[in-house]
Order: sequence, then C-alpha cells, then structure tokens
Amino acid sequence: MEYNQAYERVNQLKKFYKSLLWFGIITVFVFGNKLFKNGEIEISFFSGSIFLMIWAIILTVKAVKLFIFNSEWERKTLEQELKKDKKPINF
Repeated sequence: MEYNQAYERVNQLKKFYKSLLWFGIITVFVFGNKLFKNGEIEISFFSGSIFLMIWAIILTVKAVKLFIFNSEWERKTLEQELKKDKKPINF
C-alpha cells in the first residue's frame, strides 16, 4: 500500500469513527431524554427514532465499504477473476 492510499484510508477511518462517536452521543441523548421523561423508550416516527435509524443504516453501509469491501478485497477478487479460465463461446 502506498503512502497516499494509507493516508486516505486513515482519513476515512477517522471520519467513520467520528461519525460513530456522534451517533452514540446523539442516541444516548435522544433515548435518555425519552427514558427520563416517560420512564420508557418508545420508537415513533416523529421523535427522532427514524432519523437515528436512517443514520444507523448509513453508518452500516459505510462500515461495510470501509472494512469488508476495501482495496484488499478488490485486489483479491480481481486476481481471482483474472485466474479463471474463460472458455470462448462458439456460435
């Protein structure tokens, strides 16, 4: 991995972890406020729960892209495809 690629990866990780930290803080605030006021946590459309759910989905997609489908995965998949013996199609 080159320096520029490593630097970019570290920046992506940093941004992801910051987003995750903010998500955790906001989630604790929203659900803690509900728990303090009502004595229970209820999930409703207008109370911020949908906002948190959408944010969680976005964070999940970012995590999958960052940790699972990274450049190493791309390189391995490309090598596997190149190693396959492709048979020509005879018409």
